[in-house]
Amino acid sequence: MVFVLEEYRFTGRRASDIAASVEKGVGSGALPPGTLLPPMRELAGVLGVNPNTVAAAYRTLRERGVIETDGRRGSRVRGRPASAPRDELRPAVPPGTRDVASGNPDVRLLPRLDAALAAAAARYEQQPTLYGHDPVAPELARPARAGFDADGVPSGPLAVTSGALDGIERVLNAHLRPGDAVAVEDPGWGSMLDLMAALGLRVEPVAVDDEGPSAAGVEQALQRGARALLVTSRAQNPTGAAVSGRRAAELRAVLAAHPQVLVIDDDHGHGIVDVPLHPLGGVTRHWALVRSTAKAYGPDLRLAVLTGDDVTLDRVRGRQRLGPGWVSRVLQYAVADLWSSGLVDPAAVARSYGERRGALVAALGERGVRAHGRSGMNVWVPVADETGVVARMLAAGWAVAPGSRFRVRSGSGVRVTVSGLEPAEVALLADALAAAVRPAPAGRFD
Repeated sequence: MVFVLEEYRFTGRRASDIAASVEKGVGSGALPPGTLLPPMRELAGVLGVNPNTVAAAYRTLRERGVIETDGRRGSRVRGRPASAPRDELRPAVPPGTRDVASGNPDVRLLPRLDAALAAAAARYEQQPTLYGHDPVAPELARPARAGFDADGVPSGPLAVTSGALDGIERVLNAHLRPGDAVAVEDPGWGSMLDLMAALGLRVEPVAVDDEGPSAAGVEQALQRGARALLVTSRAQNPTGAAVSGRRAAELRAVLAAHPQVLVIDDDHGHGIVDVPLHPLGGVTRHWALVRSTAKAYGPDLRLAVLTGDDVTLDRVRGRQRLGPGWVSRVLQYAVADLWSSGLVDPAAVARSYGERRGALVAALGERGVRAHGRSGMNVWVPVADETGVVARMLAAGWAVAPGSRFRVRSGSGVRVTVSGLEPAEVALLADALAAAVRPAPAGRFD
């Protein structure tokens, strides 16, 4: 049987087939964002199936982040379904255009991997990794734990995941179910927002300023039922925010009244920042902190170290055993070797990014343009006309990232990645931005 919504034909008699029919329409663009889907009973009647079958199909679509349901208002295709990742909003970079939109680290600051991989291969040859070995290599665990101790991260077991986002997803899956609400920074990491949709989780946006997420905003999100809080400790993407000691104390006070909330610290900026870490773990019963190697040692290493409370790490490691099993020990050996080799000087890397970031923020300020960038490799520029600024910058020979990739409810803006900037280019970029930007209201990133 089929059901026609204007020009789209729904098909299927099983829940999986009906869900697949809707996903096909979303993926092809025939069911654009905001499309109101047929009421379950109406669609069931036309398809000749039980209403429970359509209900199950819609439930599957919600869990996959394809649709959202608002009580009596019905079910609609999400404004940005999980099948349409935010990276698709990345503007094309024409030949000859300077790309300050990609968010990649400066390859000149990344270490060579040949020696570390050769040493890892030699260690593997001496003792090949076999089934049943500890998934975390002791050679990596020791420096990882020492680093956490030095930064005041509470004691806890360790796990190794395939990057920060993999670790965060595993922690969320360990405690939450589709439909649960999560307090997330706004603006925030686009991939994180995509992950929320893919897991069927509801986003409770929290306003951000230079010192991190607003304590009042977190309190409001928790009061509205958020079961988890995600915080980027340093080098927040896209704003460059870093949680200060004062803000951390305010957030801990809020969390102390909500001991049931899961708290996740994302420390992907480790190794490229010169501001201290102020972790939030240990205030609530369940917490985790994930530390990625991507920005300091190269995105292709795909490795992050995760710690947290005993229950969370037990669930994460148990589920990991039933999937990939473990992250390659060869990669773990290589990262451990990189940490001990001194090939990367975190202070020098942080200074390099800081000089370029600070120079751009200062140059924009001199031209009357407000910008933010306390840490990391990105600068956030609030604007009144985001689309217009992106287009004018492209016309001027610069590709900047549209803020829509990072926003839920916060105001418009553009993100500029400074990692590829040369000192002589800062003034040119600031001139182009000043010419492209329209006045934006003062305040936080909202």
